[in-house]
Amino acid sequence: MADKNGAASNSERNLILALSGGVGGAKLVLGLSKMVAADDLTIIANTADDFNHLGLSICPDLDTVMYTLAGLNDQQQGWGLANESWNTMDALAELGGDTWFRLGDRDLATHLERSLRLSQGQGLAAVTQYLCERLGVKHKLLPMSDQAVRTKIKTISGELAFQEYFVRDQCAPAISGLYFEGLDQAVPHPELMAILASERLAAIIICPSNPFVSVDPILKLDGVGEAMRNSAAPVVAVSPIVAGMAIKGPAAKMMAELNMPVTALAVAAHYGDLLDGFIIDKSDQHLAPAIAQLDIKVCCVPTVMKTLEDRLNLARDVLAFAGTLSGSL
Repeated sequence: MADKNGAASNSERNLILALSGGVGGAKLVLGLSKMVAADDLTIIANTADDFNHLGLSICPDLDTVMYTLAGLNDQQQGWGLANESWNTMDALAELGGDTWFRLGDRDLATHLERSLRLSQGQGLAAVTQYLCERLGVKHKLLPMSDQAVRTKIKTISGELAFQEYFVRDQCAPAISGLYFEGLDQAVPHPELMAILASERLAAIIICPSNPFVSVDPILKLDGVGEAMRNSAAPVVAVSPIVAGMAIKGPAAKMMAELNMPVTALAVAAHYGDLLDGFIIDKSDQHLAPAIAQLDIKVCCVPTVMKTLEDRLNLARDVLAFAGTLSGSL
């Protein structure tokens, strides 16, 4: 029931919103999907590392989350499809083609179908929904925007598109900064804004993804940060930095090169007043008092997700912690 001001009661606040990048975020999203009904969980994926390659529209973070939720992902490397073959890449190499971004034979089908539908005028969200339905994904997965946003990395030797930096150059160039091309023209997906405004929203979860290139593009879309601050639902982030290291990806290297301490505390400070709660690994428990001084509640639990049980346990801890902050879960 609603109170006299029309606000939803705690029993009606059951929507969970998760913001995710690729591999690390997808692990937590999988755990959340086992805990939260399909109608009550929406995942917003970063699309600022999308790019056009070999004439195809490639969406790495969307696909990583989608394949993970479908149970089709390659769990060893964290991206792509399990039991993949590489005949097309091998043949392309024989022709002298560009093979630095490896696309498996089955994975190519996703990019072909997406690219065709986009060329026919369908939006990225609609195409993502179609692909998810075909792969049996029940939970709602949305791109952060239907408009293109592209991460650009500034290095000593020049500017690079994100995938050039991340995959082709293996994160080797030292970075001096980054920006998001097209951000000022991009509109956050309407469903994202509707959920943020919903009185049924129980928690906003920022998954343990790279704060700078996976989460910031979502947060910096027009109106998103403000809507998160205005929401009655608690905003809870999980640190991607554990004991001074990134579990996956270049976050730690980026922080060092941007003259930031490589700590969970620095991640909390980066998110700042956006957060109500921050989850850190038990190995970083000594940082809890300093994080609390930022007026952010702290929860210390095991956050490294090596197994499905780890994913489930962390998802359970995240939901429980969010519940203590709002009284709704």
